[in-house]
Amino acid sequence: MRHFIQLGALALTGLTLNAHATNGMNMEAWGAKSAGMGGAAYAFDTGNSAVMNNPATLGLRTTEKADLGVGLTLLMPDVNASHPAAGSSDSDGTAYWMPTLSYIRRKDDLSFGMAMLAQGGMGTEYGAGSQIFAGGCDSASAPLSCNPVAMSGQDIRSEVGFGRLMFPLAWNATEHVTLAGQIDLAWASMDLRMDMDGQSLAGMMGQGLVSGSLLAALPATINYARFNFSDSNPMTGKAKSYGWGYKLGAVWRVNDNFKLGAAYHAKTRMGDMKTDDATIMINGGAMHGSLRVVDFQWPETYGLGVAYENAGPWSWAADLKHIRWSDAMANFRMRFTDAASGMGLDVTMPQNWKDQTVVALGVQYKLSPSVALRAGYNHAANPVPDGTLNPLFPAIVETHYTLGFGYRLDPERSVAASLAYAPESQQTNSSGLISSHSQTTLRVNYNYSF
Repeated sequence: MRHFIQLGALALTGLTLNAHATNGMNMEAWGAKSAGMGGAAYAFDTGNSAVMNNPATLGLRTTEKADLGVGLTLLMPDVNASHPAAGSSDSDGTAYWMPTLSYIRRKDDLSFGMAMLAQGGMGTEYGAGSQIFAGGCDSASAPLSCNPVAMSGQDIRSEVGFGRLMFPLAWNATEHVTLAGQIDLAWASMDLRMDMDGQSLAGMMGQGLVSGSLLAALPATINYARFNFSDSNPMTGKAKSYGWGYKLGAVWRVNDNFKLGAAYHAKTRMGDMKTDDATIMINGGAMHGSLRVVDFQWPETYGLGVAYENAGPWSWAADLKHIRWSDAMANFRMRFTDAASGMGLDVTMPQNWKDQTVVALGVQYKLSPSVALRAGYNHAANPVPDGTLNPLFPAIVETHYTLGFGYRLDPERSVAASLAYAPESQQTNSSGLISSHSQTTLRVNYNYSF
């Protein structure tokens, strides 16, 4: 049973990975046009999806009109957790749907409107009886030994979602320069069913990472602890939080062919994610109460983009952006309060994510005035250290290859679609557990201009 040491704890340490697992928590692209071109979007017109990329590109439209857009993204991850001595388990979380709705209008030199977008929605689902999560070591085990114990044997799952309601304003300050600002109202939710073995919990106590008045009520020897807050809603999680953020953007039309863009996405200001219906089970005995995920935030992002368009049928685009995971993902903290006694338990898991630099490259070929073909490439190094990698959220995908097309049905209506494929990435954590993750993402957008 020595191979089970820390497997339960590793199921907990990555809970703050938002469910995208593409560029870390970030989706690699927003909108089918950008997605078909590798996620590049900072310096050319990507349609209403500019609200998630660079809102200044909304000012690149040449006519005064309104655009109503609807879209749907299907994220299909293929996730596996394995250990040489504990077997292998595939996640049953294989399909996550994310809708979008937007309305943007240009009038004179201003472009404005609103958009609602599901920024992420993914998780992992390991059924009851999985050998990867079957056992561990009790809290009396010495650091290099193991008194084997069985854990709950119940299902292990996680699901995190993040969405935004956005209000952009882009201003064509001159013939060549567009500036933009945007306010985002944000919400997040989380489900969790997770076991942690006693040895891992005791080790965290020794480091001062577990504290609170509830510690005095825990048994002398802990076999396992189970954290459980989850609902059956496929669109939202049991624990919820709300807050806001903002974006800034600029585009410079150097000439008719060449454009430069820049965007800044501020770190969100979210309240604690909380639920009043959580359970902690210690050695099979349950305590019910409230739980807070403390200071869960979306990270600061900034970058530059270039685009070369109208060179016959060809257009090219490239973005370089930086995501500050080291600030938003330094720690994950969870605070439980027992309803019966009022006593609390505070658990902090270091994450120590590294910042990420994302390279996005895209090309478009106009087959005809109504048909565009697209391809792209997206790459960012894995931000997750080995020591905090866990099987619930293996956000280790590094490379995406993309294809897409756009078709104008008539002067008012157009559709776009894209396919992104991320080949399998593998990483082994400090306990020898191997996580593998590949995925396919489909996007479809419909736009009506009037």
